[in-house]
Amino acid sequence: MFVDPLLCAFLGPPTWFAPSEPTGGSWPSGGPEDAVFRCVPPYTIVYFPTRGRCEALRMLLADQDQSWKEEVVTKESWLQGPLKASCLYGQLPKFQDGDLTLYQSNAILRHLGRSFGLYGTDEREAALVDMVNDGLEDLRRHCGHLIHHKREEDKAQYVQELPVHLQPFETLLSQNQGGQAFIVGDQISFADYNLLDLLLNHQVLVPGCLDPFPLLSAYVARLSARPKLKAFLASPEHVNRPIFGSRKI
Repeated sequence: MFVDPLLCAFLGPPTWFAPSEPTGGSWPSGGPEDAVFRCVPPYTIVYFPTRGRCEALRMLLADQDQSWKEEVVTKESWLQGPLKASCLYGQLPKFQDGDLTLYQSNAILRHLGRSFGLYGTDEREAALVDMVNDGLEDLRRHCGHLIHHKREEDKAQYVQELPVHLQPFETLLSQNQGGQAFIVGDQISFADYNLLDLLLNHQVLVPGCLDPFPLLSAYVARLSARPKLKAFLASPEHVNRPIFGSRKI
């Protein structure tokens, strides 16, 4: 099978993210067939130009050395209606894994968790991973409501109550190898990427919010230092992507 190297040039960085590019002119995994799969990612994220509910997915894919395509939806195109009408729940993100189309960010996370072995090592750990992720959804909803319906008094109350919402995750870390590992077990799970995303966002939205939580603070530093995650978090794609569009806490 002959593969024209110029193919990659037409399917390159402007449309997809590949954390590990081939170097030295060699094909990844030693064969041109593999190069086709690296040039045409099996995953596509359809979402607004924000981190929002997709950054945890991106972190997971980057850390697992996967490439993916981004289809960015502007507010103007979304308000036109046809795309919204075509979405199963009238919402984004939309995620393509080959011929599988998924909606709902947590369903996508669980799918990727199963695909990459990021769902605990047994049924007990899987149940705990689900519990953590559901708790994170509660926190994300609280934060999202504040962002989209903000009033100064609501902001003050949110900041005041934030330690109560963060404490369960500090407690969970303390119960797992003294907080020196992951949120569940000794292997990273999809819930870790979701937790890291929310904690990084809150460090921007509410500076100093992790100061009372030494285990969470160390957890953020430890996960952010994972080589592929570190590269993604430093990439222009991540750095230049706003957390919640033009809205700020």
